Amino acid sequence: MNDMQQLALEEAALKTLADTVMDRLKAVKAEMQTALTEGGVGKVDATLPDGRKVAVISRTDPKPAAVVVDGDAFLAWVRANSPHNVVSRLVTEVRPAYATALLAEMTAAGTAEVSDRETGVVEAVPGVEIRATRSVSHSVRPTKDGRDLIAEAWRSGALAHLALPQITAGGEPS
Repeated sequence: MNDMQQLALEEAALKTLADTVMDRLKAVKAEMQTALTEGGVGKVDATLPDGRKVAVISRTDPKPAAVVVDGDAFLAWVRANSPHNVVSRLVTEVRPAYATALLAEMTAAGTAEVSDRETGVVEAVPGVEIRATRSVSHSVRPTKDGRDLIAEAWRSGALAHLALPQITAGGEPS
């Protein structure tokens, strides 16, 4: 086999392995998210069969933020309440800096309302809602030596029961 053929085989093999690992990772991650959410658990330790901690899995909850959901209603409100922050071109829009500041103010208050600084009157802002800006997720943070411990456990066969039986010795395709 020449160098190019060797590289082609190595790339094809690594691509196949990476795809297999990624497919399984997506499935396990979804199962883990469901378990965390349904169990109401914020974090869980990942430990090897011998009890050594190798990582911490932590649920991340989305933080609500003010989001413009009806641009026309938002523009009409800004036009009526702060017309100097409306810019007219071929398209009329709220000045981006003002929109950012106003949305940040509503996010901080946790409501799609603003208070007039002079009168104190609180007014709902049409076209804006407080919504989660990202989906619920979780993170995996290996311990200081977690990666090395996992690699050692993989090589020794201690993790053979967990992952990728379709590519491990004696495994059956799933």
